[in-house]
Amino acid sequence: MTILTARSGDLDIAYEVLGAPGGEPLLLVMGLGAQMVGWPDGFCAELTARGFRVVRFDNRDVGLSTHLDGPVPKRAWSRVPAAYTLADMAGDALAVMDAVGWPAAHVVGASLGGMIAQQLAVCAPERVLSLTSVMSTPSPRIGRMRPRTVLTLVREARRLAKDRGPATTPEAMADFMVAMQEVTGSPGYPARREDHLEMLRVAVARDDSGLTGPGVKRQNAAERIAPDLRPALAGVRVPTLVVHGDSDVVIRPEGGRATADAIPGARLVVHPGMGHELPRALWPVLADDVRAVADLAAPRA
Repeated sequence: MTILTARSGDLDIAYEVLGAPGGEPLLLVMGLGAQMVGWPDGFCAELTARGFRVVRFDNRDVGLSTHLDGPVPKRAWSRVPAAYTLADMAGDALAVMDAVGWPAAHVVGASLGGMIAQQLAVCAPERVLSLTSVMSTPSPRIGRMRPRTVLTLVREARRLAKDRGPATTPEAMADFMVAMQEVTGSPGYPARREDHLEMLRVAVARDDSGLTGPGVKRQNAAERIAPDLRPALAGVRVPTLVVHGDSDVVIRPEGGRATADAIPGARLVVHPGMGHELPRALWPVLADDVRAVADLAAPRA
């Protein structure tokens, strides 16, 4: 893995380029607390096989990108102000595109990354060739977790911490993620511990701040204060694909439907049995759909 660095204001944003030099530009934006390796290598290979030149990057505050020293909200209702906004994070994505030399790109975002991708399509429409929003929402108030789901996750996390101690190793984190995915994962595509472990070994070697570090909390604060983008999304004119799982309890399917309803001509694909993840069995299907929406885009100089 050859890691490059883009400069976004005072921040360094780490990124990686995959695929043949002549491929169509495709930018991947990952979600809350997840590093660029949250986009599985196998899924990236599916995309490059379909003619894309893929760039994935670490959002600010995670991975090899700059970790800020701003205030850390302790709870969801904390009065501590957010250190930055999703518009700032969209600016980081633009900085990566500038560093690669892309005037515009097809943009795919997952979860919080989908919200950032939507923000990008709104604030810099000339830089977006097509938009794919996966398991995301136009507003943090649409499709959010039900209280009983939050309670179940909290109880499970406490049980695991009591039984096994803090999840500080890739092996322990993999066990934690598999347990959490009993609640948040895909009933139609059971989680594979080996997949989590492979990704986490790489992730922890890059950034050992863990799944709930201060950077994750600052990102979460940026998400909480995000505005409802639906009025602005009505002006988006690029081909748009919205993907959601009907079993997603983290961002419920209402988020995907609201996104698709807000963007003129958007195509909504709802996968039965898919939760809040990218199941391995769906990688070829997802890659085909990204290829199809990209083919609808008018080429730009």
